[in-house]
Amino acid sequence: MAQLIATDVFYAEGLGLTTDLYQPAGHARGGIILIHGGGWFQGDKHKDADWAEALAAAGYFVMVPNYRLAKVAPFPAPLSDMATLMGWCKRHDLPFPSEHMAAVGASAGGNMAVELAIRFGIPAVSLSGILDIAPWLAEHENVVPVPREPGASVASSAIDQGGADPGFYKWFVTNYLPDQAQYAAATPAPRVTHATGPLFLANSLQEFVPMSGVLQVAAAASTAAVPFTVRALAGTAHGKGYLDAVHEDVLSFLAATI
Repeated sequence: MAQLIATDVFYAEGLGLTTDLYQPAGHARGGIILIHGGGWFQGDKHKDADWAEALAAAGYFVMVPNYRLAKVAPFPAPLSDMATLMGWCKRHDLPFPSEHMAAVGASAGGNMAVELAIRFGIPAVSLSGILDIAPWLAEHENVVPVPREPGASVASSAIDQGGADPGFYKWFVTNYLPDQAQYAAATPAPRVTHATGPLFLANSLQEFVPMSGVLQVAAAASTAAVPFTVRALAGTAHGKGYLDAVHEDVLSFLAATI
């Protein structure tokens, strides 16, 4: 039986950053970094305990970290934190081969999973990843950013399930990127190369996160000869809102690439 074996293990003690660890019942097939969403302004590792348990039950050793949020440290700090976690994994004797790792995440976590695939060449699963940044902002200059009350107490599968909300989308993206000069650097597609890891990219066609980001990254992956899978789902479900519908496909992707 898969189990949570440790909570709040420091991977960057100077920054107070911790990860929870989930272990499968038997030998681990590989390690997975599961990155929580929340638009970089909210969220916590505990909200992905359900997904972590499902991945551990499928035979993976799962690490679910917290990272610095935008109100404390905006872009690129959260990405730096995930790079720090990758280094921590390599320095410690974890119960899986260090060369067999992947990253998964939804929403902002999906963006960060793709960023790990670009930087470290590991497989990545992105559910509704925030991938269309600079092009979307350039095309929506007249959209007024609209903040939203935090949904910290709401399950991830119940947040942002109502379809497009360009005002809020613009607010949290620009909250993460306070300097316009950062927009291009934070957009993943132009940085996909032949060294990028295989990608699983899912998005609903009428959801909160524009499908355009998936299409941009998929086109870049095709040009770079990087294997990728795209799941385009009907409706407005966002991120973990459709996790059950893609879970078996995610497991098949991980089994083939990790």
